[in-house]
Amino acid sequence: MIPLSVLDLAPIVEGGDAAASFRNSLDLARHAERLGYRRFWLAEHHNIPSVASAATSVLIGYVAGGTSTIRVGAGGIMLPNHPPLVIAEQFGTLASLYPGRIDLGLGRAPGSDQITARALRRSPAAGDTFPQDVLELMAYFRPAEPGQAVRAVPGAGLEVPIWILGSSLFGAQLAAALGLPFAFASHFAPAMLEQALDVYRTQFRPSPQLEQPYAMLGVNVFAAESEAEARRLFTSLQQAFINLRRGRPGPLKPPADGFEQSLAPFERAMLDDMLSYSVVGTRDQVRAGLDEIVARTGADELMVASQIFDHAARLASYELAMEASRARSWGQTRV
Repeated sequence: MIPLSVLDLAPIVEGGDAAASFRNSLDLARHAERLGYRRFWLAEHHNIPSVASAATSVLIGYVAGGTSTIRVGAGGIMLPNHPPLVIAEQFGTLASLYPGRIDLGLGRAPGSDQITARALRRSPAAGDTFPQDVLELMAYFRPAEPGQAVRAVPGAGLEVPIWILGSSLFGAQLAAALGLPFAFASHFAPAMLEQALDVYRTQFRPSPQLEQPYAMLGVNVFAAESEAEARRLFTSLQQAFINLRRGRPGPLKPPADGFEQSLAPFERAMLDDMLSYSVVGTRDQVRAGLDEIVARTGADELMVASQIFDHAARLASYELAMEASRARSWGQTRV
């Protein structure tokens, strides 16, 4: 089977708080480790009431400290929000504490709206230097040279694995040019996926980190013992996207029966487009859905996102997803 990994936003549910979300994230990471998931990634977002993973490096340390074998990382750090040296020091610290288990995925989006980006002191043009910032960060992880004026301490010589994240051709081109693994945000922005994969694979140049292209795709998975229950769980994510689009973001809401029927036609169409890389149903339906995605895209790895309101149902969904994947023999590559 190809590897499955976990993408977590440390969701804050309605009636809950960040402290509870952090405990649930660690519990999910331990669950994923037992089930055989390869990685557990956390994403940087800011000023979103349903997402508690804003201090991403801190939370990665918490999860890595509470697990023992699963790789833990950022999916991702929005590099234009930070000086590359600071990120090198943070992930050099994590890699020193948890050697061989830390991944660093990098994106160029703000992970917020424009008002929040200004609060982060992020220049509107910050993303323009993303390629140069990635190169600077990579240099900090190489062994320090004699006379080097600025070093990442810790960080130098640790060669933390770096991934490029993206939802467009830009990230695909950069990952290919640098010879880095590429993670595509198909779980919420799938429009450019096929073109991006083609660009990445055809333009890829081998590097010391990676000899051949390696693409990981985000996919939403909502699995339950019945299709009806899986579709009911899925309405929490649907509500989150609709409320965000309506300008009314809030904590992750409980499932709502009949939610899709309450939407305007254009809202249904928007959800169908944004969430087309979602697999919802029973174990067998999830197996068929994941099989179809792998066959269509040639993905090397799938990163499963499951924004489920009830924590026990979320754990069960990840267990069913792993059971579904083990029923297939997709072939496996390690990165």
